[in-house]
Amino acid sequence: MKKEKTTILVTGSEGQLGKTIQELYASNDSDIDFTFVSKEDLDITNESELKAVFSASEFNYCINCAAYTNVEQAEKTPDIAFKVNAEGVKNLAKICSEHNTTLIHISTDYVFDGQKRKPYLVTDKPNPINEYGKSKLLGEQHIQEIIDKYYIVRVSWLFSKNYGKNFYRFIVDNARQGTPLTITTDQMGSPTSAEDLANYIVEDIINGQSEYGIKHFSNSTQMTWYDFAKTILEENDLIEKVDLKPLDKFKTIARRPKYSVLG
Repeated sequence: MKKEKTTILVTGSEGQLGKTIQELYASNDSDIDFTFVSKEDLDITNESELKAVFSASEFNYCINCAAYTNVEQAEKTPDIAFKVNAEGVKNLAKICSEHNTTLIHISTDYVFDGQKRKPYLVTDKPNPINEYGKSKLLGEQHIQEIIDKYYIVRVSWLFSKNYGKNFYRFIVDNARQGTPLTITTDQMGSPTSAEDLANYIVEDIINGQSEYGIKHFSNSTQMTWYDFAKTILEENDLIEKVDLKPLDKFKTIARRPKYSVLG
């Protein structure tokens, strides 16, 4: 008897994680049928659009990559961040619950305040210190209140070498243009590859049938943003071509956790 395909909806598919999943799995996994929808295809804050998508197809899983991630702008216009990261996620949790779809939601290390000096565990109490982190935590809480079949995957310092706006691509692009770089040493985290996260979601959670609940996922190396910039430049043979300087304090509108390594 032929095994039925696993059907997966990926929201926010034009972001770095969505594109990475598509690159790694969409064309070469015969056991999974992916549907990728961008913000233009599906706005998770629009309940009627959600109903239309879920009525047209039945999904075993929904990987939610849709999010408002502009940390600085969220301080100025928090309503926008909360609309997407909290209310939009609430809508998604409801529709997934109604259709018996397992929700895999990508969250963040920014739900923590950064006061700890050893890796944060899933059992540690969140205490976000900026509007972005607060909006993401409220989204997590909505999921836990609404749906039983869920995975909340908190991720630290996500980057892709090929897709999206992220620190890795910012450093490479500026270095190739010869732009001097001054990078903070004031924050410690674990840069996490979008490829590794995509593999974790598909192989460990979906194919591995992991237990429901909150998960922490990050690569193991702890470093500052300055350390990460140096590593990126060395990896791309650009370290000799750019003036890279450390900075103790980097002024931002949003407060950032000084330590957000996940364990």
